[in-house]
Amino acid sequence: MKNIVILISGRGSNMEALIKAREQGELPVNIAAVISNQASAKGLETAANAGIATRVLAHGDFPTREAFDAALCDVIDPFSPDLVVLAGFMRILTPAFVKHYENRLFNIHPSLLPAFPGLHTHRQALAAGVTTHGCTVHFVTAELDHGPIVIQASVPVLADDDEARLAARVLHEEHRIYPQAVRWFAEGRLQVVNGLVQVAAAEPGARQG
Repeated sequence: MKNIVILISGRGSNMEALIKAREQGELPVNIAAVISNQASAKGLETAANAGIATRVLAHGDFPTREAFDAALCDVIDPFSPDLVVLAGFMRILTPAFVKHYENRLFNIHPSLLPAFPGLHTHRQALAAGVTTHGCTVHFVTAELDHGPIVIQASVPVLADDDEARLAARVLHEEHRIYPQAVRWFAEGRLQVVNGLVQVAAAEPGARQG
């Protein structure tokens, strides 16, 4: 069974979706630890209540982004992760960190990448007048909100949408596709070829996602 480590900065609703999928037998992984850069992150209590090890590493205790990321690797690595999962981890990661976890670092972004990278994606979508919005799970690269796409989900943008309504609709899809992407990884079904993700067919008799 694959080990995963989840990084959060707040409530960690996508972390909650992963824990729920694991508890329901839909996600064949061991969630080895949940780590936050914020001691006040509500997701830490959720993880602890689920019997998952938690750690806090405050980024403000370090003089540089590079120093924090190096220390973060030192906290993550004892858990021997096969995959590190960013679930609302509000930090821009350094190239050295990304390289250390190359091809085993996931992020979920609330837009249909490459559209609307960065913050305030729902505001960007509404301002652009798009009729379809969504979310993306991708392997992390050194370029912000880029990297080989694992899976996407789309939602319609409705005439009466505001940021909150659109965000809620997208978040529902995030909670659906993130466990699926992690399950594909755990089942060894993902391969990156020439910058594109290929998803192998499930083994006969395996649960379909």
